[in-house]
Amino acid sequence: MPPAVAVHGLAKRYRDVVALDGASWTASAGQVTAVLGPNGAGKTTMVECCEGLRRPDAGEVRVLGTDPWHAPADHRARVGVMLQDGGLPNAARPLPLLRHLSSLYATPADLEGADGLVARLGIGAFGATSVRRLSGGQRQRVALAAALVGRPEVAFLDEPSAGLDPHARLDVWDLVREVADAGTAVVLTTHSFEEAERLADHIVVVAAGRVVAEGTLAEVTAGQRLEDRYFALTRKAVA
Repeated sequence: MPPAVAVHGLAKRYRDVVALDGASWTASAGQVTAVLGPNGAGKTTMVECCEGLRRPDAGEVRVLGTDPWHAPADHRARVGVMLQDGGLPNAARPLPLLRHLSSLYATPADLEGADGLVARLGIGAFGATSVRRLSGGQRQRVALAAALVGRPEVAFLDEPSAGLDPHARLDVWDLVREVADAGTAVVLTTHSFEEAERLADHIVVVAAGRVVAEGTLAEVTAGQRLEDRYFALTRKAVA
């Protein structure tokens, strides 16, 4: 099968700043692909190009065989997105918001059952509180539920466990793993080596706008700890 996400020679510049410089990588259905890299490496720009939120200057992006920049509505319904800033309306309350989003899909994920997204992510405890009054970790959980409620074939998750306490982090990791095992191509950006080691089937390391390593954990680490290998790769790239 072709990859669910295919990026080839991706380039993006903001005036004099080169954000992406020929990045290439793939992500497959039924796998968690973890994208790691230091701040400013180009991770967010790269994923936003895959989400159709930014237009590349050069290169090619295909998500489910479609150019996301020109994607029609039916394609977007097949893709879940969790943005870095959450992207949630501040005046909304989590439960009504998620119910509304659920109503937009023909076959949404279970939202409020015993094993639904609300229960799994502990959203019921603050479901009637406006988004503006939520903690960072609570917003993360709502944003994750919003990204997954449509049963996406591809899910782009930007640091899904950031700001969560240890118990909530484990719940999120279990949920992400289950979503991938059910066939979704999950692409998550992370600064957590533990998260990448526990979840990722495939790892992409980005530095200075380029992909400096890609493969399974064993292939990327080459017998080293992921943290050690990561710092060696990224320091070399920016030297």
